[in-house]
Amino acid sequence: MDILVSSDVSVDEEDLSLVQSAVQAVLEIECLTGEGEVSLLFVDDESIRELNREHRGVDAVTDVLSFPQYDTMEDIQKANYLLLGDVVINLARCKEQAALYGHSVQREVAYLTIHSMYHLLGYDHENPTDQHAMRKKEERAFALMMEEK
Repeated sequence: MDILVSSDVSVDEEDLSLVQSAVQAVLEIECLTGEGEVSLLFVDDESIRELNREHRGVDAVTDVLSFPQYDTMEDIQKANYLLLGDVVINLARCKEQAALYGHSVQREVAYLTIHSMYHLLGYDHENPTDQHAMRKKEERAFALMMEEK
């Protein structure tokens, strides 16, 4: 799987490496080893607000947006070439949330990447049951990523 990372803002090499590791952890857990790609873009507050407004009708800054290409994991498993979708991460919000939660920016970037990957795979957190299932997946991926570091 190709992991295409680009940035409209300055991103350090450690953050880029973490993104790669986070994506790989999710792909490994979900047994997605076929040909394909996922793209990640780092942006600022203004860019993510514009994307949020255009695509979700929400005129607000957010930490991350996910744009999946498939509706369900079943659809993904049927595909010959996995074009999973796009993840847009607001690096400024990552820094704010890291300070708020008392952990590193790198930990926040890794978590948001994992969280977004699960959105690309059809998971959501709109109700307590779905939220619990998604959180368990995220925790497992984060633990695997840390083991491999």
